[in-house]
Order: sequence, then C-alpha cells, then structure tokens
Amino acid sequence: MGFFDKLKKAFSFEPEKEENEAEKVADKAETETSGANVADSAEETSKSELIEKKAQPEPDQAGEETHETDGENDSEQSASKDVLEEKTEEERYDKGLAKSRKGFGAKINALLANFRHVDEDFFDDLEETLIEADVGYETAMNISDELRDEVKLRNAKKKSDVSDAIIERLVNLYEESGKGEDNALHFAKQGPTVFLFVGVNGVGKTTTIGKLAHRYKEEGKKVLLAAGDTFRAGAIEQLAEWGRRVGVDVVKKPEQSDPAAVVYDAVVKAKQENYDILLVDTAGRLQNKVNLMKELDKIKRVITREIPDAPHEVLLALDATTGQNALTQAKQFKEVTDVTGIVLTKLDGTARGGIVLAIRNELKLPVKLVGLGEQMDDLRDFDPQEFVIGLFKGLVAKDR
Repeated sequence: MGFFDKLKKAFSFEPEKEENEAEKVADKAETETSGANVADSAEETSKSELIEKKAQPEPDQAGEETHETDGENDSEQSASKDVLEEKTEEERYDKGLAKSRKGFGAKINALLANFRHVDEDFFDDLEETLIEADVGYETAMNISDELRDEVKLRNAKKKSDVSDAIIERLVNLYEESGKGEDNALHFAKQGPTVFLFVGVNGVGKTTTIGKLAHRYKEEGKKVLLAAGDTFRAGAIEQLAEWGRRVGVDVVKKPEQSDPAAVVYDAVVKAKQENYDILLVDTAGRLQNKVNLMKELDKIKRVITREIPDAPHEVLLALDATTGQNALTQAKQFKEVTDVTGIVLTKLDGTARGGIVLAIRNELKLPVKLVGLGEQMDDLRDFDPQEFVIGLFKGLVAKDR
C-alpha cells in the first residue's frame, strides 16, 4: 500500500451531517438500553465477583499459573506502551505540521474557489500555487505536466476529485523520489561517532546540537561538543551554555582561533576519554564560499586523520521558515561540502512544510532530523510517512 492509499485510509473529511445524526440516535438508544439493564445486573455482578474471588487460589497455591498470567500482563503492558509511543509520534507530526497543513490547504482551496473546468489557465494557476506552497519550481512543473493527462483520464469535474488528483501526484512523486533514501543517522561501529554540522548563521544549528546532545545523554551516552564556529560573536558561549544546560563537556578556544585546531583537540579528547558522541559546530559564512570550503575541508581532514571513517554524518541545518531560500542554501552547501543529510529546523513555526518535497525531489538529499517544537525533545528523527500524513491529512476525500 502506497503513502496516498494509507493517507486516504487513515484520514478524511468529516462524515456527512446525516451520518452524524444517525450515529447520535444509535448511541442514545444504546445508552438508554444499557441504563435500563444496569440496576438489574448490579446485584448479579456483585455475587459473581464474590464467587470468583473465593474460587481463586491463594498466592502460595497459584504457582506457575500465576507466573504465566503475570507474563501475559507484562506483554500487554509492553504492547500498550508501544502503541502509546507510536501515537505520541503521530501527534507530534500532527501538531508540528498544523501551520503547513493549514497553509497548504488554504492554497489548494483558493485555487479551486473559482474552478469551473480544467484548461490551460487552470494548470498555469496550479503551477503558481505549488510554487507558492514551496514545493519547488521543478516539482511544480512536473506535477502540472503529469496532471494534464491524468485529470482528463479520470474525467475529473468535481473540486474534490481535482484536489485528490493534485495531492495524489504530490504524494506519489514524493514517495517515488524517496525510494532507496537513507533517513537514518549512522554511528561508528567502535570508538567515537562524529557528527559535523554545517549551515548559515541563525538557522538553529547550535540549538539542534544542544537538543541532540540532550537526547544522547538521556540514552546514557557520553557526549562531547566542539565549538568550531570561532568567528561569529557569541557562538562559542552559546554552545558552552548548551553544554552547561544539558550537562555535557565542551571543547572551546578563544574567538578567532583556528576552527580546525578546536576540532583536533575535541577529536583527541573524544578518543582518549572514551566519548561515544562528538558533535561539531562550524561557521556558516556562505557569502565567502571559497574560504568556507577550505575551512570545512581542513576540519574534515583533521577528523579523518584521527578517526578514518569519520565524520559519520555531515548534517546541513536549514530553517524551514525561509522556504525557497532554504532550498538555495542547500544547493550551495552541497557544492561546498559532502552533505549526507538535512536537519530541517522550526518546521512547526511555518506554513512552508512543502519545502521537504522540494528537497527530496530536487536535491536528492535525505531529511534526517526535523524540529517540531521548542521543547528539548521536539527534535525528532524524520519519518517520511508521518510527514505525509501530517501535511495532507484531511485534504483528501473520504475513502468509502
């Protein structure tokens, strides 16, 4: 079952009013019937419970049977916990993508507000709408071209049919582009794992490092931070404050120091003192790409010389609220260094969640982490399916 089929099965528009009224009548009748039977059955229930209680063996007589029952209860509790955790993750994406979902839905509704029939003007408006929704220029063109034939093939005339066709193509294109995509973070088989963070100033890079440090410390790992952004005023102290807040060590030098020297000290410390995770902050002066490229290359050489298979991830932090500017930054950083994945920050604070589709379809870079809120644990591993459901739920017609 593809993403769109799961989307239709899981979520839909509200049922028709008549159906709601019918359900209310049925519920009322059931309640009245149940109420009438409560008084009659109460005494019988009490007697049954008393008999069962007397029939139960004493604790020292229960033996193996009691042990088996406890095991079953443990399994049930474990399963319930798994369901609860899964639901919580679904709720995080639901809440984190509320603004994007509302904004995307509003744009589709605005497109269909004056809809009369499918013609070239409609497809021109569709392209403009998708571009405004930050799904990317190439994606918008591809969707428009593919829908020309598909809408005619379906003989789509109702607004809901046209809307479904648009969203289905977006979801399918997103799913097809992600085949073989690796959204997981990779760790060292032995010795310290090194994550190198890149990105322009102000995108939430240092905050991401702090939250990730908190996650791994809570998992019982020994975490070290490296303040490699030695040029931006306050950057070193900002990371040091995160270290104090989370309770992890930070390697730092005075401002204007050589970033590679800071990283070298951090890598040596991580090896000698058996740290599990080293998270490295770097400068984000994209306006001077030549110097930035030389700086990042030097840092990577220092890391690789000490730990041959490191860095294990080069993560590019992008601010989701900047929409297409984030896509431009990603393209430029991809030219500067070997990015292995994207951290999309502030996704909960924007209506521009469509940028994830553009990143996947145009850059072929996996999103690995997303910021779904301001709390410490709101930095989440990216789940492609939860993202699709969170972005498009309620925007497709009911699957009867």
